[in-house]
Amino acid sequence: MGFICPICKGPLFYAEKEHAFRCPKGHSYDLASEGYLYLLPPNRKHSKMPGDDKKMVAARKRCLERGTYQIFGDALNQIVCRYLSHKDSPVILDAGCGEGWYTNGLKEALLKEGKTPEVFGFDISKFAVKAAAKQYPGISFAVGSSFEIPFPDCGTALLLDVFSPVMPQEFLRVVKPGGIFLLAVPGERHLFGYKEILYEHPYENEHRETEYDGFSFLERIPVRGELELNDKEAIMDLFAMTPYAWKTPREGIERLEQTETLKTEIAFDWIVYRKD
Repeated sequence: MGFICPICKGPLFYAEKEHAFRCPKGHSYDLASEGYLYLLPPNRKHSKMPGDDKKMVAARKRCLERGTYQIFGDALNQIVCRYLSHKDSPVILDAGCGEGWYTNGLKEALLKEGKTPEVFGFDISKFAVKAAAKQYPGISFAVGSSFEIPFPDCGTALLLDVFSPVMPQEFLRVVKPGGIFLLAVPGERHLFGYKEILYEHPYENEHRETEYDGFSFLERIPVRGELELNDKEAIMDLFAMTPYAWKTPREGIERLEQTETLKTEIAFDWIVYRKD
């Protein structure tokens, strides 16, 4: 089991002499020195360098490694271990894996449970995948798109999506029958302390109950916490890894840049679905 050719959908095989992966039809993909594959064809890119840029990836990496979202990682690992308790060697796919922090965490949790998981992650950002592959060489990473996932039909026992675009038909295609689709969404007051600084009229996130054809809803697991940041770099790093970094007016950013201490609620909901 592994990534597939994004052009013809054929399996990929490693050609050691060429240090590249090839499919039966001859399409070839070089293996980067960091150990990842680039499986995003040029005609399927919406920009020259799609996804998070180098600065955003570095900020998120620092933020997660500080333990800012550790409660969410811990909850994720518990959920994954519970739902895969009957699997000895599950295949896991992280859609929109970013720099790989969640991906690696769940792999380590399963290893501690005596499992031997095969773990794959892909992201549209080359900078994110490069960072992930460099730090976590035991996981297979690729640059790819959720619109056309470079992974086999019914190839994974668990598909993870942490704040990445949901492509229902593609997700349904790659998850095994009876497999799990695990989705993270922000809680209503996630990072509300930031919004109080950034916006004149802060708003709560909308609570949605979403169904996806071919998947059955199993449970919604709320995880709530409080965060206090006393370092300007930490405050700005967390801001940089959110969508607010793209849409906040300059005056709001200036207020945040002057903030010495920030307290905020943090809230994820983990939503679990099973493929029918």
